[in-house]
Amino acid sequence: MSKSIESAAANGRITLVGAGPGDADLLTLRAIKRLQAADVVLYDDLAGEDFMAYLDPNAEMVAVGKRAGHPSPRQDEVSRLAISYALRGKHVVRLKAGDPTLFARADEELRAAREAGIAVEIVPGITTATAAAATIGASLTKRGVARRVQFVTGHDVDGRLPRDLDLAALADATATTCVYMGKATFPALAAQLIARGLDAATPAVMVESLGSDTTNVERGTVSELAARLTADRPAGPCMILYGAALEEQR
Repeated sequence: MSKSIESAAANGRITLVGAGPGDADLLTLRAIKRLQAADVVLYDDLAGEDFMAYLDPNAEMVAVGKRAGHPSPRQDEVSRLAISYALRGKHVVRLKAGDPTLFARADEELRAAREAGIAVEIVPGITTATAAAATIGASLTKRGVARRVQFVTGHDVDGRLPRDLDLAALADATATTCVYMGKATFPALAAQLIARGLDAATPAVMVESLGSDTTNVERGTVSELAARLTADRPAGPCMILYGAALEEQR
């Protein structure tokens, strides 16, 4: 073939689409248009199922979601699958929960597509942190109180708390910190942050199963939330927020 794999086999392409927190009402118009035009959709299980209403009846759907502690396809396998469809001239939508550019391995999928000579586009989605703030009726920033927001992942590739976190920055209560995928490691993180000077009484909120019918909100302090997660870890995915800006939500 050659000639850039024959123009990526007659114009096959990949679109990384942000599904938001799982509520189809929060899909962007561009996301809906790309879903309607898709030949194949590789979707995360956290993306929900309501998006299926926007698909062409002939579109192929393939579940490729990854959940901690459960058997799931490796990232390189997902990338190879998307590329194989695109090389057959298909428009492939890689539907990701939240926003593709935040803790969603978009960098690996972008690199794989570009190395294969396949056109790739990113359609942003509402990230879980901002959706969680909206759910609890809070602002992540607050004039004179919180002028900075920081996003951090709660686990490394081995499922443990990352060892290279900037603990000094994360212990700053004047920033609003949004912890993704941290329900298993937040107790350990909280202990390290308190040792670094974070007030144990700093306001904290956990939103479980955001965007679903079983959404649950737990409010308290950093130490209280850490204690709850130590005693009873929730079954659903969780977003954890903490910082002085959340004071009114306690």
